[in-house]
Amino acid sequence: MDTKNAARERLQQARESLVALSHRIHAHPELGFEERRACNWLAGLLSEAGFSVETGICDLSTAFIARAGSGPLNIGIMAEYDNLPGVGHACGHNLIAAMAAGAAMAVAKVADDVGLTVTVIGTPAEEVGNASGKILLLERGAYAGIHAAMMVHPAPMDFVQPKIIAASMFEVHYTGKAAHASAFPELGINAADALTLAQTAIGLLRQHIRAGDRIHGICTHGGDAPNIIPAHTAARYIIRGETLNELEELRVKVRHCFEAGALATGSRLEIRGGDQPYTEMLHDTDLAELYRRNAEALGRQFPGPGSTAGRFSASTDMGNVSKVLPAIHPMIGIDSLPAVNHQPEFAAHCVSAAADQALWDSALGMAWTAIDMAGDHTLRTRLLARH
Repeated sequence: MDTKNAARERLQQARESLVALSHRIHAHPELGFEERRACNWLAGLLSEAGFSVETGICDLSTAFIARAGSGPLNIGIMAEYDNLPGVGHACGHNLIAAMAAGAAMAVAKVADDVGLTVTVIGTPAEEVGNASGKILLLERGAYAGIHAAMMVHPAPMDFVQPKIIAASMFEVHYTGKAAHASAFPELGINAADALTLAQTAIGLLRQHIRAGDRIHGICTHGGDAPNIIPAHTAARYIIRGETLNELEELRVKVRHCFEAGALATGSRLEIRGGDQPYTEMLHDTDLAELYRRNAEALGRQFPGPGSTAGRFSASTDMGNVSKVLPAIHPMIGIDSLPAVNHQPEFAAHCVSAAADQALWDSALGMAWTAIDMAGDHTLRTRLLARH
């Protein structure tokens, strides 16, 4: 039996429904931990395809797990489906969801023949930046029994092992004291000034951080009226470092900047979150090479040494998964340039013909990679030895 052709035929049968699912999720964007429609649509499609499906797993209402096959090697495929506030599916999670479902359906066709179990985990809230879906699911046992995990993410171009760095998101709150800004300014404590001073300190800090470090944030509340000394201001920040250790070094420096704002103005500082960061991604090189060969067989091309791809860096809670079990997180191009991830123009590209083709290529590429895992004796032995 030609298992790869059988997987292709199964995927071809589902192609129209998978594209429709991608477009439907794109048209109905939902924020992290609120992805009720997307979760139900995915769970329903997989249930109709013969998977055993459980929703609301690990006390997360928009998480699910779906399984097919009974082989000893259990391959996990991650589905994401939350959107970004204000710009919809500008990171292409509508595609990730459909890719995962398609790959799993294709593998399920031959799972028992090659000795596989295929598990789809619906992972909510990847975009929240702290205590996200995969982190909570890891803590609560959803990955127990899985030997390797994978997912593919849309991007302007293809990458086998994209640079994925550690990240931490947190909220900053300053509390001061309101007063009439003209008549009695001396009686106020200006929380907006505290945030301004902190942002200035961060700007000066940038000279003394590593080239790969990142600090970026937004003010979410700056006051209530210009004639009232602001008694409360708030901001949301993300900091990134190439590793968790480097991230921690940066966190201490950035916290000092926020403390400086409080000290200079007399405001009270509170920092919320940042306690469950995303880790850097540990790509399993053997799995990545299998994916590369299968993607290239489907006509995908990857940038060579010396390309501008080296500038790329991002963060995801798939990094946390990779610290626990062998994992890969390739990127697949959707011909979007000059539009890039997190731009409204990129969101528009995520339902283009090129995106629909990427859905097919990535789903089949992952399915073939899972089949190759089962057929590679050395790799299979290594993966099974984990349990």
